[in-house]
Amino acid sequence: MTDGNGTVALAFSGGLDTTVCVPLLEEEYGYDEVIGVTVDVGQPEAEFDEAAATAEALDVPHHVVDARQEFAELCLRSVKANATYQGYPLGTALARPVIAEAILEVAYDEDAAAVAHGCTGKGNDQLRFEAVWRDSDLDVVAPVRELGLTREWENEYAAERGLPVEGGAEGRYSIDTNLWSRSIEGSELEDPATIPEDDIYEWTTNPSGKDAELVELTFEAGEPVALDGEALDPVALIETLNERAGAHGVGRTDMMEDRMLGLKVRENYEHPAATVLLTAHEALEQLVLTQEERSFKQQVDQQWALKGYQGLIDAPLVAALEGFIDSTNRRVTGTVTVKLEGGHCRPVARESDYAVYSESAASFDEADVAGGITQQDATGVAKYHGFQSRLANAAIEGAADED
Repeated sequence: MTDGNGTVALAFSGGLDTTVCVPLLEEEYGYDEVIGVTVDVGQPEAEFDEAAATAEALDVPHHVVDARQEFAELCLRSVKANATYQGYPLGTALARPVIAEAILEVAYDEDAAAVAHGCTGKGNDQLRFEAVWRDSDLDVVAPVRELGLTREWENEYAAERGLPVEGGAEGRYSIDTNLWSRSIEGSELEDPATIPEDDIYEWTTNPSGKDAELVELTFEAGEPVALDGEALDPVALIETLNERAGAHGVGRTDMMEDRMLGLKVRENYEHPAATVLLTAHEALEQLVLTQEERSFKQQVDQQWALKGYQGLIDAPLVAALEGFIDSTNRRVTGTVTVKLEGGHCRPVARESDYAVYSESAASFDEADVAGGITQQDATGVAKYHGFQSRLANAAIEGAADED
């Protein structure tokens, strides 16, 4: 430890927030050295170039950690849980704990005294980062939140200091990109009445006039392992599906989202691969799981998704939930064919050796059901079905007549 506050490892993107944080950590917080850490969870190459160039201009040591494989595996865990939050696949939420863990490892390797982020006090990411970091013995610093900074102030500060940040249209939206999703928020999109221009999208294209495409996914114990019969690792599978499904406009969400702090915000997302994989996985579960399993698993999945949204994937509850998820998904093995067409993705065929299905039992062309069960056996069931409701209605009507 030096005479000052030592070294701080900063979650570093090279954007306005994290660039401004560098001199603030040195001058306002008294840290002797700021280390920038950029974690690769599938961002565009240009973002790494920007981070490297900005770090060099600021004379900040810069570390890049490749966490794509770990993040992709977590995304596929979310598929087994059919994880969506208020209707959209979790992307940023799942990436943040992975990023936080990677930054923490660098901080320990560099003997840092603290870790820092550039999140505001209004969003979810501050909570997701700090849920990981506050389990460590390092100090946690959040300059933007703690100093109450605004984008206007940051831009003025950057201009006064000659900090290497881009202005103009590049700062119009707040965009977060990873393997699983791309989020776009801010500027005129903050008005729920604003209809977004198509130019906010990069992963998905207007599907007008494009021919439909069939895609076959192979699952083993709930995890996708092959695309059109070709085995692919998680990263390659997600990247390929993002491209193919995105070309059909699949995977756009425009929603009002309820954040953890209670704020309601307007969010736009792109998530082609996630949409396809979640659709296919659920279609296979429909084929192989019993009615009771599917009904109960919906509750389990909802709780998993909530913890994932909160960034608490290491919570004991998640491990317990995954015990049930893994147990039921042992039979989620087979293939699902989905059709990509006109911005939509829907299952059109599914096969599995574990199918809880009998074609002859369900067929209208067969007189009997199976196992000695005939159609006439349903008569007794039909007589009892709704019996209690009929009694209740009769009692209600009788009481009304007496009045």
